[in-house]
Amino acid sequence: MLPVRHLLFVLSVLSVFALNVSAQESPKPGPEHQKLKELEGTWDATMKFGDAESKGTMIYKMDLGGLWLTSDFRGEFGGEKFAGKGLDSYDPTKKKYISVWVDSMITSPLITEGTYDKEGKVLTQTGEGPGPDGKPMKMKMVTEHQGKDAMLFTMFAPGPDGKEAAMFSISYKRRK
Repeated sequence: MLPVRHLLFVLSVLSVFALNVSAQESPKPGPEHQKLKELEGTWDATMKFGDAESKGTMIYKMDLGGLWLTSDFRGEFGGEKFAGKGLDSYDPTKKKYISVWVDSMITSPLITEGTYDKEGKVLTQTGEGPGPDGKPMKMKMVTEHQGKDAMLFTMFAPGPDGKEAAMFSISYKRRK
């Protein structure tokens, strides 16, 4: 059994922590979150990997108090069913957009961060995720907004020669 003094010390530390937590304001969505919110809805996707092409659907939804954009992708890749989920937000401390992606072809998450260009039309993110051999690999993702109802996503990674090369692209059209 804990001595009474020890128990009182633990309770006082916990009460100070609880007061500090309750005194903090909850974060509020900012203009960067509003930019993510513009993606909400259902998007038809056409994936291109070399000469192969497949179809899919992405559903975006703002969640968690308007701070996180969730994404749910369903489709086919190489003749196999493919599913993926993502979380996107804006980190005001880093002043960068952040993303976490997991899917049915990987066992480790792809974690990226990046910024929009000055016009707010091209989001470029970099990070590290599992490569084809399962080992960590540097990656770059570029999303080009082509109006409010179309966008082109391209994934880049080191090619066989070590130079950056496009791995695949996904063309999205907002479903009406």
